[in-house]
Amino acid sequence: MLQQDTSVDFSGYDEEQVRLMEEMCILVDENDKAIGPASKKTCHLMENINTGMLHRAFSVFLFNSRNELLLQQRASEKITFPDCYTNTCCSHPLYVPEELDEAEQMGVKRAAQRKLEHELGIKPEQVPLDKFRYLTRIHYVSPSDGQWGEHEIDYILFIKADVDLDVNENEVGSVKYVSKEEMMEIIETAEETGTKLTPWFKLIDTNFLYKWWDQLDDLSACVDTETIHRLL
Repeated sequence: MLQQDTSVDFSGYDEEQVRLMEEMCILVDENDKAIGPASKKTCHLMENINTGMLHRAFSVFLFNSRNELLLQQRASEKITFPDCYTNTCCSHPLYVPEELDEAEQMGVKRAAQRKLEHELGIKPEQVPLDKFRYLTRIHYVSPSDGQWGEHEIDYILFIKADVDLDVNENEVGSVKYVSKEEMMEIIETAEETGTKLTPWFKLIDTNFLYKWWDQLDDLSACVDTETIHRLL
């Protein structure tokens, strides 16, 4: 697959978010085999997604000792899915050796640790790599608007930790912890309340979240490292 890096007019977008669009993501095939690098900008243009361009991502679900899930609202400055509520942290491993490492999913775990600190100010020692639990992968596609979207193989990572937050306001508009019942109510009333949710979070919520939530203290039965769930 050839990388297409079409010139984009970034006028009106946040300067820091534009800078981050030059980070190099990991292109993969439909079986999640790494096939090369492409900029975050290139990966998220719908004109490339429509040709089948696919990249690797991760979604972290962080729970505190009361089994409450930390939600974030994406900042208004975000280029894709601004102001949407989503799980604790969603981003991409980069095309660098330490985040390309597929043994024990260490690459995506390192990326998750890096982005938890970048977005939420969570120090790495509060979320050690060996505490992340990789559950499974989902493959989904969704437009954000006419120009931008997502087409990802998304690694789902759970972690239980009590953490200190120092929110990066350029990344995150707000945060809150919710119980399972509160999460269900948010989903059920989203249309009525005008609450916007990211598409991957809605897919995970619909297909997996609550059965995993019920087994937080022993997730062994939830682990499926071989399957890529095609939620297309």
